[in-house]
Amino acid sequence: MRPLEGLRVVDLTRVLSGPYCTMQLGDLGAEVIKVERPGEGDDTRAFAPPFQGDQAAYFLSVNRNKKSITLDMKSERGKEVLWRLINVSDVLVENFRPGAMDRLGLGYDAVRARRPSMVYCSISGFGDTGIQKDRPGYDVIVQGEAGIMDITGPRDGAPHKVGVAVADLVSGLNASQGILAALYTCQSTGVGQHVRISMYEAVAALLTFNASIFYATGDSPRRRGNEHPTIVPYETFEAADGWINLGVANDDLWQRFCGAAERPELKTDSRFAKASDRVRNREVLVPLVKAIVKERSRDEWLSRLDKAGVPSGAIRTVGEVCESEVLKARNMVAEMQHPSAGIVKGIKSAMHLSHTPLDAYAPPPKLGEHTREILTGMLEYSASDFDQLARDKVI
Repeated sequence: MRPLEGLRVVDLTRVLSGPYCTMQLGDLGAEVIKVERPGEGDDTRAFAPPFQGDQAAYFLSVNRNKKSITLDMKSERGKEVLWRLINVSDVLVENFRPGAMDRLGLGYDAVRARRPSMVYCSISGFGDTGIQKDRPGYDVIVQGEAGIMDITGPRDGAPHKVGVAVADLVSGLNASQGILAALYTCQSTGVGQHVRISMYEAVAALLTFNASIFYATGDSPRRRGNEHPTIVPYETFEAADGWINLGVANDDLWQRFCGAAERPELKTDSRFAKASDRVRNREVLVPLVKAIVKERSRDEWLSRLDKAGVPSGAIRTVGEVCESEVLKARNMVAEMQHPSAGIVKGIKSAMHLSHTPLDAYAPPPKLGEHTREILTGMLEYSASDFDQLARDKVI
């Protein structure tokens, strides 16, 4: 058994933050019922090209281990179907704008009145209270508003967003963690609760030492490119034929680096003797290290630094990572047979549990693929009732 086997999740989310959350739960063994708009489905079904077969690659990336039903939640009969599903489920996750679920009659208070043990999770851009609660939560907007873009990018250039949708993804991770905490509490109390995740707050919480620097000094950290504000050299350097990251995080590692670089004179240079000295003399040291690294190839540096025990690594492409021996050796690439997309690959969950391994990966569902199965089975609709709902475009 997987750890969440027997748990049922009503997934009313779309795009990325919510689907990433519910995929975590599905990977852990929960039965995730993804409720989608008839004829359209999740927005990301149209986020293409690229396609794999007739499916958008974007959608495939965050919707494995789920079942899909289509349902018009704005219609009264659609709401009736959804209430039946809620009544036999344990968790509900939604990422509509604050107030939208209340207007549908499906908000937390309404669900709690019918199903007190339900764990109800809401993900929003800026929270469901406060002065910005009505703002939409788009990843790039939140990255900017929450400060992470101002410290990302070249020192003298424009601010940059992170290369992955970090606001969406970290919000999804926070949501799944909050849901698991609420489920644990429910085991002893029998009472569910409302888990509320603000994308803005999730990203702001990532500022960690950057925020601490501001609280300690009153000065906002500035954009540094790949530099670290308090460790030198700890950044990206160009070798003769590629790029590497170097992580000289303490005095011992500095001595080891100087040995690997065959530059003994740097070991005794008082300007670089201690970590604080290297930070104070950053403008002198970094150009020296750049020139040194440029003298050898990427692979030669990685070999030398590895033998010396100095943390280092190559700057690899997404393709190199997906095909890497590191992932393959850990059996971290899932292969799922999809009915129209063929074999869909994805990187597995990063969680490794010794007694309840996460070893089952089902392909992302086609739109409405499980509607009949769930309505006539789990929800006990008759075949004729199902057909009528279909004719009336409720499903």
